Amino acid sequence: MAMPRPLRDTLRYLMRWLLGVRVLGEPAPLFGRRVVILANHPSAIDALLLGVCLPVPPVVLFAREELRTFWLRLAARLGLFEFQTWDVNDPMTVKKALRLVEQGRAVAIFPEGRVERAANVMKIYEGAALLALKSGATLVPVHIEHVRTRRMSWSRTSLHIHAHTHLDPAVADGPRARREAGARHLTRVMQDAAFHSHVSKGLYDAFLDAVGREGRGTEILEDMHEEPKSYGYLLKASLALGRWIGRHTEPGEAVGVLLPNLVVSVALVLGLQCRGRVAAMLNYTSGTRGIESARTTAELRTVVTSRKFVEQAGLHPLIDALQGVKLLYLEDVRGEFGVLDKLWLMGFALWFPRLVRARVSPHSPAAILFTSGSEGRPKGVVLSHAGIAATIRQIATVMDFTPADKVLNALPMYHTYSFTAGVWLCLTTGTKLFLYVSPLRYRAIPEIAYRRDATYLFGTSTFLGFYARNAHPGDFGTVRHVISGGEKLGEDVARVWLEKFGLRIFEGYGATECTVISLSTPLAFRPGTVGRLLPGMEARLEPVEGIRRGGVLHVRGPSVMLGYLQHDNPGVLQPVSSDLGEGWYRTGDVVEFDAEGYLRISGRVRRFAKIAGEMVSLDQIERVAAVASPSFGHAAVLKLESAGGETTVLFTTDPHLTRPRMVKAAKSVGAHDLAVARNIIRLEEIPLLGNGKTDYVRLMEIVSDERVWSNRLTARELPGANPEDWTDE
Repeated sequence: MAMPRPLRDTLRYLMRWLLGVRVLGEPAPLFGRRVVILANHPSAIDALLLGVCLPVPPVVLFAREELRTFWLRLAARLGLFEFQTWDVNDPMTVKKALRLVEQGRAVAIFPEGRVERAANVMKIYEGAALLALKSGATLVPVHIEHVRTRRMSWSRTSLHIHAHTHLDPAVADGPRARREAGARHLTRVMQDAAFHSHVSKGLYDAFLDAVGREGRGTEILEDMHEEPKSYGYLLKASLALGRWIGRHTEPGEAVGVLLPNLVVSVALVLGLQCRGRVAAMLNYTSGTRGIESARTTAELRTVVTSRKFVEQAGLHPLIDALQGVKLLYLEDVRGEFGVLDKLWLMGFALWFPRLVRARVSPHSPAAILFTSGSEGRPKGVVLSHAGIAATIRQIATVMDFTPADKVLNALPMYHTYSFTAGVWLCLTTGTKLFLYVSPLRYRAIPEIAYRRDATYLFGTSTFLGFYARNAHPGDFGTVRHVISGGEKLGEDVARVWLEKFGLRIFEGYGATECTVISLSTPLAFRPGTVGRLLPGMEARLEPVEGIRRGGVLHVRGPSVMLGYLQHDNPGVLQPVSSDLGEGWYRTGDVVEFDAEGYLRISGRVRRFAKIAGEMVSLDQIERVAAVASPSFGHAAVLKLESAGGETTVLFTTDPHLTRPRMVKAAKSVGAHDLAVARNIIRLEEIPLLGNGKTDYVRLMEIVSDERVWSNRLTARELPGANPEDWTDE
């Protein structure tokens, strides 16, 4: 029985006053004849919120066990809202819901079937899809958001009404296929609603929100010293470092950060955001040429580092390359932070941090990261506050990060994957973070995962392979999810992790220019793919002559960079654009989508060779070599022939790899004979960049040296090369 309108209005006003309930968005779709409301379910009181606070009172369907909640049971007995209990797996209850829709009643359902564990979208039941398909109703996503603090169970509740949609009954052939396709569509609808419900803000404001929500005493971060630091410690350190750095720099200035993965490095980046500076994360493994290039490209006037770090890492040549730049050392902070500064910090800033932080636009630059330079001179990638926040929301929508989790991240902070997903995601969601100083400590990292109870592990395929080789089977016993990014996941690496640790590696795909584009998840996993596009991302394919399947990927979305800083035009932002228009980023990767939206990467468009009229992927050549010799490293490049045309060159660490073995491997995986490299060069080790990617620039320098090809004995001048083992078959 419907509640009288005056009583319902009174109750709605009370809920707005007591719980701060707000209804946002356009409510017009709710007034249609056939309406099904799709809502997430973060709290047991959500059914009451939907039944009372929406402009049109729906009949709310929820599981019978939810009546065990006292307040919901009391509201139901008092008749404060209309409801029915239902089982999403029971066809009879679906039929009852269908009759309500046919009678013109608005029906609200929770497609996930239970209260959420985290902020991510969980599995969507096919019963919800069946109701949407059979009713032909207008589907209205409503995202419920409860903003909690340590002091109050609720401080604000928002109901975000999003654009309506429909399910096409002809989405697939066959009843089962239609239900599965419908559930996938509803999953995407729910993910998009969750993603678009969040308002962009400055990164430091997002950090302060997390401090208020989780509490200053909550431990959030630790490093190799294994001394957990709380939100309160990070807040205090960031305010102090921000005041110190503010004396030496100007608002909006790009400030270089030359530091390893330590707590103080995170506090410094927070301090830069607090004062409205732009953090330019410098790659200390890039050598003097890379550092000089970054300094010029970003027009850096100030770089912050540590004398101890410079001394221990032997970075004096890099410091010499920064001549003309003001160098600030963290060891000097204590001496420059006087009595008045301490009074300001303890008596005012710690109590009112939002009054001392700089007000910045969410769309202004927050950080500058530099491309790896694996195919040329590094470029500066300018990321905005809103772009980094969008990346965090995208990942948190599809993966279940909670304050009970602990991320083990050894990737350096100058890597976009580490900077965004490995640091900022943890700081703003309350997920604990263990930040290790180097990904190269292959024995130490598994031991840390074991002793510190890590539940998430971030890495690249190369590093994950080394960890598996050096780890005890019990070292990753507490790990729930392993996420690989930065390079293609090796099939042998995925197999070893599954067999040795019982863990499936979820592969992410992205770029410095837009962080993460797609991600394999527990709900969207298919071997050989990198999952589906993340919420908020659009994609188009550009056909490539000679490549039959797929095309070059262009993407657009809120996480895409503001633009490039080029070395030949320093300090000038080149806005992101492609042949498709402004805001589109051309990834340069040849990809294809399958019928269910899974993304499969064929390789870089620059890493295709036209041989005998056929387009051959260098990545496929590497995969064939890996099948023939799975225990060694391989890298393929192109060489221009003097008579014209191109030939393929494979670098390998296998001293016994031959073309006949690779021909046999190519046949076993159904690859063309052209996927076998024409030339083989043996090295003691494949050169890598600091982020674990293959250094193709160095390999191209080797193959372009005509002295090597005219007289192979001169190859002894090349470090790591074994010229007597080279073959040209």
